Amino acid sequence: MTTGGKTDLADLFLEQSRKSLFSECWPRMRSTVEGLSEEQLWWRPNDASNSIGNLLLHLNGNVRQWLVTSFNKQADRRNRPEEFAEKAGGPASALLAKLGATLAEAEEVLSRLSETDLLAPMDIQGYHVTALGAVYHVVEHFSMHYGQIVYITKALQGKDLGFYRELDKTGRVS
Repeated sequence: MTTGGKTDLADLFLEQSRKSLFSECWPRMRSTVEGLSEEQLWWRPNDASNSIGNLLLHLNGNVRQWLVTSFNKQADRRNRPEEFAEKAGGPASALLAKLGATLAEAEEVLSRLSETDLLAPMDIQGYHVTALGAVYHVVEHFSMHYGQIVYITKALQGKDLGFYRELDKTGRVS
């Protein structure tokens, strides 16, 4: 990570990306979704909105396309519209297992990347990006939908999920 007193920015970027995805968002998302009934998982407030189940399918498709398929130079077989069309695609355990397997593959990809790899040009989903841009996209996209899943769950259950209880002990008022 450091060379001659210098910090390798690529390593820091990848470390923070892995932390955000695999140590923060994913465990909290998993614990949020595990206790939901199928009815809650597939509930939509209206036809213009997505269910938590749709968001999980969408995240699986996005992470697989942008990290796993692209970086492993595999054929892209994603059917994005299908991710949103599903109305009752099974229990939370099945969706979480599928997304968990994809995230394990993504973690392997991120663990092997170098600065040179991050600078490489890529074409993903019709976008021309650098590999760094692809990683950044996945982290911010995953975080955004993680927030939606938490919000929907809180609305359905009417309770705090307790992710930041340790901050209540800081004595700060704000």
